[in-house]
Amino acid sequence: MKLVIAEKNIAAQKIAQLLADGKPKTDKVYNTQVYRFTVKGEDWVSMGLAGHILAPDFPDEILFDKKQGWYSISEDGEVLPADVPDGLARPPYDTKRKPFLANGINIKGWKVESLPYLTWAPIVKKPAEKEIIRVLKNLAKKADHVIIATDFDREGELIGSDALSCVREVAPNVPVSRARYSALIKGEVTAAFDNLVELDQDLADAGESRQYIDLIWGAVLTRYLTLARFGGFGNVRSAGRVQTPTLALVVERERERRAFVPEDYWQIRGMGAPREDADAAFKIGHATQRFSDKAAAEAAFSHVEDAKTGTISEVAKRSRKQQPPAPFNTTSLQAAAAAEGISPARTMRLAESLYMAGFISYPRVDNTVYPRTLDLAGIVNGLSSNVPALRPVTAKVLAGPMKPTRGKTETTDHPPIHPTGQGDPETLDGGQKKLYMLIARRFLATLMGPATIENTKLSIDVAGEPFTASGDVLVDAGFREAYPYGLKRDEQLPVLEQGDVIDVFDIKLEAKQTEPPARYSQGRLVQEMEKRGLGTKSTRASIIERLYQVRYLKNDPIEPSQLGMAIVDALHDFAPRITTPEMTAELDEDMTHVAEGTDTQDHVVEHSRALLAGMLDALIEHKDDLGEAIADAVTADARVGACPKCGKDLVMKTSAKTRGSFIGCMGWPDCDVTYPVPSGVKVSPLEGDAAVCPECGAPRIKCQPFRQKAYEQCVNPKCPTNFEPDLVVGECKACAEAGRHGDLIAHKSERSGKRFIRCSNYDECGVSYPLPARGKLEATGEVCEHCGAPIVVVETARGPWRICVNMDCPGKEQKPARGRRGKAPAKPGTKSGAKKSAKTSATRKTSKKATSKSPKA
Repeated sequence: MKLVIAEKNIAAQKIAQLLADGKPKTDKVYNTQVYRFTVKGEDWVSMGLAGHILAPDFPDEILFDKKQGWYSISEDGEVLPADVPDGLARPPYDTKRKPFLANGINIKGWKVESLPYLTWAPIVKKPAEKEIIRVLKNLAKKADHVIIATDFDREGELIGSDALSCVREVAPNVPVSRARYSALIKGEVTAAFDNLVELDQDLADAGESRQYIDLIWGAVLTRYLTLARFGGFGNVRSAGRVQTPTLALVVERERERRAFVPEDYWQIRGMGAPREDADAAFKIGHATQRFSDKAAAEAAFSHVEDAKTGTISEVAKRSRKQQPPAPFNTTSLQAAAAAEGISPARTMRLAESLYMAGFISYPRVDNTVYPRTLDLAGIVNGLSSNVPALRPVTAKVLAGPMKPTRGKTETTDHPPIHPTGQGDPETLDGGQKKLYMLIARRFLATLMGPATIENTKLSIDVAGEPFTASGDVLVDAGFREAYPYGLKRDEQLPVLEQGDVIDVFDIKLEAKQTEPPARYSQGRLVQEMEKRGLGTKSTRASIIERLYQVRYLKNDPIEPSQLGMAIVDALHDFAPRITTPEMTAELDEDMTHVAEGTDTQDHVVEHSRALLAGMLDALIEHKDDLGEAIADAVTADARVGACPKCGKDLVMKTSAKTRGSFIGCMGWPDCDVTYPVPSGVKVSPLEGDAAVCPECGAPRIKCQPFRQKAYEQCVNPKCPTNFEPDLVVGECKACAEAGRHGDLIAHKSERSGKRFIRCSNYDECGVSYPLPARGKLEATGEVCEHCGAPIVVVETARGPWRICVNMDCPGKEQKPARGRRGKAPAKPGTKSGAKKSAKTSATRKTSKKATSKSPKA
């Protein structure tokens, strides 16, 4: 049997479908899906790994022995040497308080004193997917050949290497090969399995080096910043080797904007039109586009203020060629998609799904030159067959000449991102289809000729003052027929000749100021990160997304939060190298040397530890100073508004007992105002008049549910704006069976803001059902045909939603839930499930009561 190990389940399924002689059979090993098939009569099985199956981590302690020095012990009892510098104190210590131990240092707990030791702690690989590892080993025992078929890049090679280490534990001598492909389509995958190679251990080591270095830097800096000043949204102050310099770029741009001193200037602009044809009006402006001298501007304006006509003194026309774009690599795809409203992180998620479904080639690439072996005409023919909207363009491309453009970067791992020409894009959802069409159109554009744009410039004499007007017209669409993105609308001027007289009107003198440097868009920031050597094609989008998650960044174009600015400023004062791209680029270059085989993983990781250790001493020395530097920003970060009782700040807090979040007054204990935080949403304060509730004076907040429309609400659950009257939605079936009447009442809790349906005899029957958090409720008077629970209608942004309120109704399992393509929700199931649910609830209530009363019996 041959075992194929893919990176994800969907890739394993796709490979089985593409290689199998017939139709693969889906099987389960333990609880994991695998795919069994035959190739030329030989049994094969493929399985997916769900990404990394081993995760790097630190041991709980670093111990010291005079004979063997510093070491740790893994969970398996393996002794792991630790190269801790002689300058760090050794046991015995004067204190036994954590992190200090009798024979070492505890590094599991977050203590400032343990951070220098954490920097040098050994790293262990722990199982991240125990069930998958179990299946992998089970299949590896029976295999006579193992083929690693993970994605071909540093990350994929590392995932394959980790899988191989698990295979070797149970099958040390089984032959192992590597299949490399750039698209999950028949030709690519078949060729990859016909031309197997060896796993590139240098590439895997480079990926593991990045994993280790990012773990060390992220753990040490995040713990340091969190301990320097605790409090605020989420409490943890995230930091990292790439994350912090990226944040510094945004902060640097914001500082430039704030330091910018605007300069006054004046413009004279108006409208012109051919005589007796006002519908052909066009914009005109003074030949001096910006007057820096107000007196000169006013003098020129005084000449034309009352002018009614102008004379065309010159008509100049010239054509220019706009060259077609280079093929997409990861960075240029993210930038282009961001311009169309798709964030870099979402772009990569969508691109990954398109790749797995066989629509596009591998999306994590630096290459911008198509290899000679790529069948460009075949892909164009595929697009012509599968995408009717592109047929007019594909016909022109196939007619030739087909000369692809070339970018500046040429590599041999994967081709630039391109459509495979296979699959029906009509089966894709909205976001997938939008990105697919961007990629398909870009591919076609790279095979077409330049666009020709004709520029017409009019010189106009208005009362002795020189004015101009210009217009651009797309004369020959060229590649623009395939790729209209970013194309300006034609600004056509009417046909005019030298000496013609035109009407002029609406001439105004406008006072303006110069603008500060523009903020980064997400797409532009990805490009800047690439330029500065920050991150990789695979990580840049996730780094930006992480900075948003920890509230260092907000909005798009991107603004740093007060906390983000304070952290960068403080780190710049006490450890400036952490905020610079140069140090990160230096470490990335080291990892490239590992991939090329000219350096070792151990040396590169030790070098990074030394760099961090050199900065950590200064940071620890100034911990209190840094804490004070970010104190105001931490409070500002956590603030949601003013307390309606005492006027002090209401801030996000974390309960020491439950670790849950709530909103509390900074005036505590003198002021006891607290409010619950809505669950399952991302909370952010509002600004301006919308920030204060007009009914009760409490703050109003913005709540962003996951992948749903944001909404605003008052934080006070008792506020009239949050009040919902009780609504009788039906009769309690459990009470009716017990010979009594009970109303099922929809109620919203004033304390928590949660909604539920509960029987008026709840103490006796225990019947209760949850309700969606939002949406106007409507009682239908109907009951579920399967379980007898009430049917209600909930008004949502997408329209009315008719549901059975019983979450345990077996009917909900008969059909799949409403999916992303707008399928109807599943109908409820059988009656027995509802009875069981209601009775179970009642039984729990009764049992609890019986237990509490038993001592008296």
